[in-house]
Amino acid sequence: MADPYTRIAFTDGVRRLQEHYGTRIEHHDRERGDEQPARLGAREARFIAARDTFFMATVSETGWPYVQHRGGPPGFLKVLGATTLGYADFRGNLQYVSMGNLGHDGRVALFLIDFRQKLRLKVLGHARFVDLGQASTELVQQIDLGNYFAEVERAVLIEVAAFEWNCPRHITPRYTGDEVRALVEPLQARIAELERQLAARDRDGEVPGD
Repeated sequence: MADPYTRIAFTDGVRRLQEHYGTRIEHHDRERGDEQPARLGAREARFIAARDTFFMATVSETGWPYVQHRGGPPGFLKVLGATTLGYADFRGNLQYVSMGNLGHDGRVALFLIDFRQKLRLKVLGHARFVDLGQASTELVQQIDLGNYFAEVERAVLIEVAAFEWNCPRHITPRYTGDEVRALVEPLQARIAELERQLAARDRDGEVPGD
C-alpha cells in the first residue's frame, strides 16, 4: 500500500534529487500500490499525548513559510480521532500570523519532538479554526484543559493527511524540569539517607548495622 506521506512530500523535484543522490530505490516501494489512509495508531496517540510543545508551519498569501511554537500542558494537542487532531489556541502576541495564513491556505506541517528519547513525528494536514464563542459545547469539552491558566481564544482542528516518524540522529537529549526532578529525587533521597547514617556514626562512634 502506498504511503500518503510520499504522495505529498515526494514531489518531482524531490524524486530527482533522490535519483541524483542514489536513494530513490530506498523510497520507491513506499509509493507503490493503492494509497492507504493516514490513520493515527496507538503509538502516535501515546506520543502526542505526552507532548507539551510542538511547532506548526503555515504558508502565507505571499508564499512565505511561517513556523510558530505551540505549548501547553502535556496532552494539550489532542487526538480526537484516527484522522483528527485538535488543540486549544491561546491568546498570545496578538499578531495572528498563523491563523491569518490558515484563512488563505489550510495546509499545515506539525513537528513534534521528544528530546529525552530522541524521537520525532511529522504530521501533514489541513487545519481550520473556530472561535471559542462559536464552537459547539462538544468541541469545547474536547479541547478543555481543566484549570490551565491560559486564555483560550479558539479551537484549531487538523485533518491528518500524512505523518512520518523521523530519523533520531543529531538530536541532543534535553530534559524538562519535571523529568530532571524525577531523575534527581531518588538520588537526593539516597544522599539524605547516607548523611543520616554518617551523622549517626559520628554521634555513636559506630556505623549503623555493624
